[in-house]
Amino acid sequence: MAVGALIGAYQENDMGELRALLPLAGRTLIEYQARCVAAAGAAPIVVLVERVPPALHESLERLRADGLSVIPVSDGNEAASRFEAGSLILLVGDGIAAPAELLAQLAEEPEPAVATVPDDEPHAAYERIDATSRWAGVALIDGRTLGATAAMLGDWDLQSTLLRRALQDGALRVRVAPAGEPLLADSAEQLGGFERGLIASSRGVRRDWASRYVLPVVEEFSTERLLDTGVRPQWLVWTALTLTAAAALAFTRGWLWPALGLLIVSTPLDLVAGRLATLRLRPLPPRLLSRRLLWPAAGLALVALGWRLTLHGSGWGALVTALVAAAFAEAARIEQGHDEVPGQVWLFSRRNAILAAVPFALASAWALCLAALALYAAASFFVVQHWHHRVRPD
Repeated sequence: MAVGALIGAYQENDMGELRALLPLAGRTLIEYQARCVAAAGAAPIVVLVERVPPALHESLERLRADGLSVIPVSDGNEAASRFEAGSLILLVGDGIAAPAELLAQLAEEPEPAVATVPDDEPHAAYERIDATSRWAGVALIDGRTLGATAAMLGDWDLQSTLLRRALQDGALRVRVAPAGEPLLADSAEQLGGFERGLIASSRGVRRDWASRYVLPVVEEFSTERLLDTGVRPQWLVWTALTLTAAAALAFTRGWLWPALGLLIVSTPLDLVAGRLATLRLRPLPPRLLSRRLLWPAAGLALVALGWRLTLHGSGWGALVTALVAAAFAEAARIEQGHDEVPGQVWLFSRRNAILAAVPFALASAWALCLAALALYAAASFFVVQHWHHRVRPD
C-alpha cells in the first residue's frame, strides 16, 4: 500500500520562531523530517503550514532540488486532497525530531499505529493519551481518517484531532524504547543533543587500523565543521581521488614527500563524505565511481613511486617490488570479497599502506618502504587465502 507523509510546520516557540526552522544537522528540522520520511519510502510529502516565510521556502527548495516531492498546504482539506484514497500516511508532529529507524518501522505497519512514550515527568511536554501514555509525536494514519477529520475540523488543531480519531478507531499503540525516542524540540539548544547523537551514530564500522585508531579525531572534527556547510559528500570523494592522482604524478617528478603528504590528506575524506551523506539521509551509492577509483588510483601512486626509484638509483627491483605489492593487494581484495575476515583491521588497505609508509619516509628509506609494503600485501593475501579456504566453514 502506498505511504505518504504529513508534517506539521506551523507552531512557533516562545521566541516567535517556527519550530520547523530550528537548525539540525547543518540544515533545518523540516528538512530532517522530510528526508526521514522519504527514506522510509513516503511520497508525497505534504507540509501543513499557515504561511511560508522565506527561510521555510528555501528549505523546501533545497528538498526539491534533491528530488523530494514536498508540497506545502495551508489546511486539512487541501492536505487530504494530496493523498490517494486508502493510502496510509506518516504523521510527524510539529517540532518532532524522530529517529529515521522509528519512522521506517511505522511505515512498514500494515494498519494505523501510534508511537507512545510513558506519561512521566521527562515527557511532560508531550501530548497525553491516557493515564499511562503520551504521544511520541509520530503516527501512521489512514487517508480516510485524515479526510473525515479535515471535513469536520473547524478551528481544532489538526494533528491533535487526527491523533484522537486514530486512537478511537483502534490504532495500534507502539511503545518506543528509551534509546529511540523522538525529541519534541522547542529550541536550538534542545536539538543540539539530538544532533550530537546523530553524529555519533553516523560513524560506521572501521575495517582498517588507520581509520579505527589514527583518523577518528580528524574525521570527527571535519564532519562537525562541514555539517553546516553546503559541501556535498561527492565532492569530498572526488577530492580524495584528485589528491591521489596528483600524488602519483608528484612521485614521477621526484617530489616524494609532497606526494606522500597528498596521500595522507586524502585518507579521511571518503570517511567524512560517507558520514555527511548519512547525516543528511542521502547515503552515497554503493558503487559510486569516484569511490571505486580510489583503490586503483592508490595502486597507480605505488607503481609511480617504484618507477621513480628505478630511474634514480634503486634499479629495476624497485619497480618490480611496487608491482608485486600492487598485485598482492589486489589479489587479497578479490580473495576476500565482501566477507569479514577475523583481524582484518590489520590487513593491507589503502589507508593502512599510506600511514605505514610514514616511518620509512621519515628515515628517507623509500626503497625499503616498497619492500615492506610488498611483504605487508603478501602477508595479507596469504592470511585471507588461509581463512577463505581452510578456516571458514563451508
